[in-house]
Amino acid sequence: MVDNVAGWTESTVEVDGHSVFYRQSDPVADALPIVHVHGFAISGAYLMPTARMLARRATNLVPDLPGYGKSENWEYTLGIPALALALLKILDALELDRVVLVGNSMGCPVSLEVAHAAPDRVDRVVLVSPAGGVHNQGLGRAVRQLAIDGARENRQMARVAVPDYLRFGPVNTFHLFSEMTRFPSLERLLKSPVPTLAVIGSKDPLMPPPVRVREVSRLASDHTTVALIEGAAHAINFSHPGELSHVISSWLDGREIVDDPDSPGYTRVLQLPRD
Repeated sequence: MVDNVAGWTESTVEVDGHSVFYRQSDPVADALPIVHVHGFAISGAYLMPTARMLARRATNLVPDLPGYGKSENWEYTLGIPALALALLKILDALELDRVVLVGNSMGCPVSLEVAHAAPDRVDRVVLVSPAGGVHNQGLGRAVRQLAIDGARENRQMARVAVPDYLRFGPVNTFHLFSEMTRFPSLERLLKSPVPTLAVIGSKDPLMPPPVRVREVSRLASDHTTVALIEGAAHAINFSHPGELSHVISSWLDGREIVDDPDSPGYTRVLQLPRD
């Protein structure tokens, strides 16, 4: 099957006897593939704006994790460690020995779990609006944060998200969302075994306050970079693909992270200092 944008194909692989759907851009020789990992209760479709912009530099893959989007449902809801294991098996099925992972929201702890479990398979990790941990606890607080974020996102995001949320269902939503809010994302980020870029939005209600972000930046290892996109909410991959792809490309190339003059709008990218 062919995607509605030239240069992309859609296919499936089998993981533990289940069909897993993925989107793939045209191959780019001599470049590590970039694998995008979607967030909670949603498919990878909303990651496509950024993935399309990065397709010029590397082969990009956007899977729907097991039980999400167009991938087959499993008999139970996979938690974050199980999703990480499934992602590793997807990489195996696609014969990808080493990749760059770009996660959003819940896709961030999933990506970190993969990096911790198999650091030889992950060259670098990009964490866009990482979710989970103390700031998202308890469950009621996290639900309120999501409601606030919904009002701040690009309105077209609802067309992508709502059908996916309905398909995922309320039972799966409760079980996985509860686990995600308890997941120690901060601790896993601070101990990331591979070079890591965290990208956050200034209008993301799921993120800690700026003073906490700066504290994390100071505590992180030398191979961790924290960047801020002003004006962005949680789904940066969908709402600000120009700025985000520019930040990711700059970081991968070892260039200073600055604002992208070719991306319209009011966003401004800042690299937060660390001691």
